[in-house]
Amino acid sequence: MGVSTSHSAKGVALVTVAFPPVNALPVHGWYELADAVRAAGRDPDIRCVVLAAEGRGFNAGVDIKELQRDPGHSTLLAVNRGCAEAFAAVYDCEVPVVAAVGGFCLGGGIGLAGNADAIVAAEDATFGLPELDRGALGAATHLARLVPPHLMRALYYTSRTATAAELHAHGSVWKVVPREELLTSALELAHEIAAKDGTLIRLAKAAINGIDPVDVRRSYRFEQGFTFEAGLSGVADRVRDTFGRDGEER
Repeated sequence: MGVSTSHSAKGVALVTVAFPPVNALPVHGWYELADAVRAAGRDPDIRCVVLAAEGRGFNAGVDIKELQRDPGHSTLLAVNRGCAEAFAAVYDCEVPVVAAVGGFCLGGGIGLAGNADAIVAAEDATFGLPELDRGALGAATHLARLVPPHLMRALYYTSRTATAAELHAHGSVWKVVPREELLTSALELAHEIAAKDGTLIRLAKAAINGIDPVDVRRSYRFEQGFTFEAGLSGVADRVRDTFGRDGEER
C-alpha cells in the first residue's frame, strides 16, 4: 500500500498509487504522491511520467473516514495542503505527465487528472466531483480543464459524472481503450513523448505552463478557502456525517 515508482529504459517513470480498497488517499498519501512525482521530474534521465493506480479506480479523493475521526480542523487543514501539493506536483512536474485513468476518477482524482498533460482513459472511466455530497468544495479549477464551463457547473452542482467517451469528445482525453489495455496505451504515449530531446521537452513543459490562462495553484487555493469556511460553519460535518449510510464502501 502506498506510492511506488518504477523506471523504463526509454526515459519514462511510472508512478503507481495503491491505497485499497478505492484509492481514497489519507493525508500522508497525498504528500507521498507529490514527492514521487517531483522526484521523477527532477531525474535527468526521465522525459515523461505516467501516473497510474492499482485497484478498482484511479482515485476516489480524500479519505473521508480520516476526516470524520478528527473532531477539530487539523486533518482538514492537512489534507487541504496535501491535495494542493499533489496537484501542484503534477502540474509543475518538469516533464509531461500522462494520467492513466481507469474506473472512477473523483474529487482529488480530478485534481490530478485535470493537472496532467495528457489523459489516457479506460472505457469504464468516469470523472466527477461529488464534493457537495461529501461536505466539501474544490477542484472545479481542474474539472474546468476537462469540460466546457457550463457542463463543469452542472456536473459540480449535481455531483454527476462524465464518461471517458464524453471527455474524449470534448478533447480532454487523448485516447479511450479497454481496461486491460490502459497501462500499455498510456506507456505508449509516454514513450512517444520521451523520444524527444530531454532538454527541449522540459523547456516545452515550462513554456506551455507559462501561457495557461488560469493560475491553477491560486485558483485551487481560492476554492479551498470556501472548503474551510464550510468546515468552520459546521455544514461540512453535517453533510459528511451522512457519508457511507448508503452502504458505499470507503
